[in-house]
Amino acid sequence: MTYIKTEDAVGQVLCHDITQIIPGVKKGPVFKKGHIIQEEDIPVLLSVGKEHLYVWEKHEGILHEDDAAAILRDICMGNSSEMSASQPSEGKIEITAAIDGLLKINSEKLLAVNSLGQMMIATIHGNTAVKKGDKLAGTRIIPLVIEEEKMKKARELAGDKPLLSILPFKPAKVGIVVTGSEIAKGLIEDAFTPVLEKKLSEYDTQILGQQLTGDDKEKITNAVLDFARKGADIILCTGGMSVDPDDRTPGAIKDTGAEIISYGSPVLPGAMFLLAYLNHNEKRIPLMGLPGCVMYAGRTVFDLVLPRILTGEVLTAADLAAYGEGGLCLGCKPCHYPNCGFGK
Repeated sequence: MTYIKTEDAVGQVLCHDITQIIPGVKKGPVFKKGHIIQEEDIPVLLSVGKEHLYVWEKHEGILHEDDAAAILRDICMGNSSEMSASQPSEGKIEITAAIDGLLKINSEKLLAVNSLGQMMIATIHGNTAVKKGDKLAGTRIIPLVIEEEKMKKARELAGDKPLLSILPFKPAKVGIVVTGSEIAKGLIEDAFTPVLEKKLSEYDTQILGQQLTGDDKEKITNAVLDFARKGADIILCTGGMSVDPDDRTPGAIKDTGAEIISYGSPVLPGAMFLLAYLNHNEKRIPLMGLPGCVMYAGRTVFDLVLPRILTGEVLTAADLAAYGEGGLCLGCKPCHYPNCGFGK
């Protein structure tokens, strides 16, 4: 750093905070460390008694923290219209969602950039459903200045695609197949469908209807295929998902000819969840078998999978297996989901 006259400091970078004290009114920094001095700042600096300043000396190949922070911003979001960013301040930039959708993160490359040191990108968890205005990430350069070469390395590690993206939710028509002989016979009221209606109402979905099939395996199969013919984008089968002999839903789903991706998930609540895909008229329809916990538990595996399905993402057995770490819901009262570790 170097010591120069205040009048000569335009364009220079402050090495320390400049404090302004107005008795009984204010005491605090009028300019913070790292501030780039502007022409209009000179009278203010002189008014607080700063006739000389310590500033950083500019060197070839060295970037100011705000310039470097802008590089981290570009690494995170590129030119995406799905996100917006704050102006750099003290090497920090905040990134927020500009649309509703599902946040996706390239975790491997995020780790690579953060492992470089002297810079950081902190995000919320990937595969989180976000709304416009939600905070997604914050970036910061740790020192006041940083080598340009180091930021080039960060760009190289990040690659050509932004580390963050938001997949918009797609409108979907949903068919609901309600199993259980006691419901079909009218002995008890269907309590499952109202729960699904509430969860689906969080997204742009249309319920095509519900079919009460009882526990008849053939009727369950036919109901699924009927919804496929009616143009369903997603089909949900409620109940009958355990290994008891009279629970017929998994077998009925298999008889539709659907590809079973996984019967079972490392999530509690939701261990007996089934995910399959039914090919019908060149359309790949997600087909889910929902265990009883979806009806009575606040949040379950269904809440983790549904937003991903609604983006058009095709899930694999490996995607479901990855939910094991974080897949234990603690049943907090009140529920904080998605601002918690469930599924993350």
